[in-house]
Amino acid sequence: MSNLEKIQELQEILHNDGENFQARRELAVLLLDNGFTKEALQHFMWLTKYFPEDARLYYNIGIVYEKLGNFEKAKDSYKKAIEISPEETDAYYNLGLVHTELKEFDNGIECFEKVLQKDSDDSNSYFNLGICQLKKGDLIGAMMNFQSTIDINDDDLYAHFYIGNILKEMGDSQAAAEQFKKVLEISPDYSWAYYNLAVIDFENGYYEEAIYKLEQSLKYNPKDLEAYINYIKIMAKQGLYDEAKVIAQRAVEEFSDNGDIYYISAQISKKIGNFDECRKELNLAMQYSETLSVPQDKIIEELEEIS
Repeated sequence: MSNLEKIQELQEILHNDGENFQARRELAVLLLDNGFTKEALQHFMWLTKYFPEDARLYYNIGIVYEKLGNFEKAKDSYKKAIEISPEETDAYYNLGLVHTELKEFDNGIECFEKVLQKDSDDSNSYFNLGICQLKKGDLIGAMMNFQSTIDINDDDLYAHFYIGNILKEMGDSQAAAEQFKKVLEISPDYSWAYYNLAVIDFENGYYEEAIYKLEQSLKYNPKDLEAYINYIKIMAKQGLYDEAKVIAQRAVEEFSDNGDIYYISAQISKKIGNFDECRKELNLAMQYSETLSVPQDKIIEELEEIS
């Protein structure tokens, strides 16, 4: 029996017996699991009138509100579940996620620490502690918790990735590269790991290696604007302006409404002496000013210079 057939069966049972609590609970969970969140919410709320001290009901209501993007109501629901059942670690964990979503990082940290008091091997709680501390700017605390994550689960590619980013920010590009390589061992198509390795190679002057990794990054994520920008910079750095122009044109095909990429392409056109194309691209950059990080006054000056 498919899930939809089971839903129809349970609805028929409730049509004949509206107070079949077990059928209604089962239907609510099945609706939630299959994306019928608003319908699930109606059934869970109905059940709370008969079972006001059922922590699991409020936990599930919290999940519904999270899926609906109503994080304040999700927070209230998880708190209610914890009030009824203080040992409800699932509710603490999800409450921590909601606090994180709402940028209430200290409260999120408190929730994940509560979970770890009961289960010291919960790698997900260590990971989310790391996220909260990272958002607060505590790089050391974040890295320690990401390390605890991989001590328990070495296949957590996101923990490796964040450690790599922190190490890179701290200036240890070699150790950062090892983390990004580990990410690719776990997930060979993770574009951002290729991108970060390419940036490290670029900064160290390993242009060919950087180009290969940028091509890999773009293979798995053709919408990576930063990869295109760095690719163009690498070519320009070597004086390969014609090749840089080819990459710029590829980027324009992917980002036809991005002011920055038109501006960068215009700089390459200027380098190769194609001033008509440069003028056209500068005007297009102005046209898409909402995605332009260069002051428009600067572009106006450049247009005047090549007129």
